[in-house]
Amino acid sequence: MKVEGVLRKVIFFVMVLPHSDAIYVQVFERECLEVWCEGHIRAFDFFGGVPNLITADNAKSLVAKVIGPNERKLTVGFLALKSHYLFDTHFCRVRRPNEKGVAENIVRYSRLNYMVPVPQVRSLRELNEYLEERCRRELNRKLRGKTKTKGELLEEDKAAFHPLPAVRFDASRKASTFVSSMSLVRFDRNDYSVPVKHAHQTVLVKGGIERVEVFRDGKLIACHRRLWTKGDASYQPRHYLELLERKPGGLDHARPFEGWELPGCFDDLRRRLEANYGTDGKRDYIQVLMLLGKYPISRLAKAVKKALDYGAIRPDAVRQFLVTTVRAA
Repeated sequence: MKVEGVLRKVIFFVMVLPHSDAIYVQVFERECLEVWCEGHIRAFDFFGGVPNLITADNAKSLVAKVIGPNERKLTVGFLALKSHYLFDTHFCRVRRPNEKGVAENIVRYSRLNYMVPVPQVRSLRELNEYLEERCRRELNRKLRGKTKTKGELLEEDKAAFHPLPAVRFDASRKASTFVSSMSLVRFDRNDYSVPVKHAHQTVLVKGGIERVEVFRDGKLIACHRRLWTKGDASYQPRHYLELLERKPGGLDHARPFEGWELPGCFDDLRRRLEANYGTDGKRDYIQVLMLLGKYPISRLAKAVKKALDYGAIRPDAVRQFLVTTVRAA
């Protein structure tokens, strides 16, 4: 598939009901526990209930150990999903592809009918919305030899389903880890920044399909978009603002500040501060940036614009305009 013109490789998640032949298809970045759990949750929501028994492949994210032909020791994460939705499982025997022929055929059918020609979308979310709509339209189709549509047969399936629980299962993966001296935590082969005051501390990382959240003592301290690459880092410049007071040169050279896009008024403020006050002007500019630790960038930008308009550009003046802007809001 193509996302914003770039060809991407994705994986299919497919669930099919044998009686109604209702299918649900989604795509994800790659196979892992949280993807398997999220796929099941979305399928249950789409079907409007939870099947009593699910036949699955022996994926490592689901099966910790193969004990015998039909016995499996499940991973902790998948066992938690089962306990939440109360379905039973049956796993195909190892190296017996004939036992999962239905799923293989449905994957092939979905690829040929939904993915040819290759969709060009702006995000995986947009593609999954498209796929879900195609699955919904598929419910209007009648199979050969059937007098009812797939949707009507699905209603018969639902009569035997477990009802959906009141609370949606949390499909994220959690891990306790240590913040490095660079104020980074590692999760699933990538690094994510946290505020520098939490360096050398133990934190809980919670990784979902779209976000990675970091908690310390039960409080959220950082939130990032999930990276699906390997060996990359996600920096949030706000996390490193305290360091700039001691090392102002880092604003132009440190990696966390590379490509930091701020509203144009901030560039104007910095130029005027440095033109009027030299090195002290740069330190004043950093003091203004430090206000992002307490206020959203939209409000700070309004205060900076007022400071530029009135010609009062020192940090104390910007702070005063910011307080006035907050009160007016």
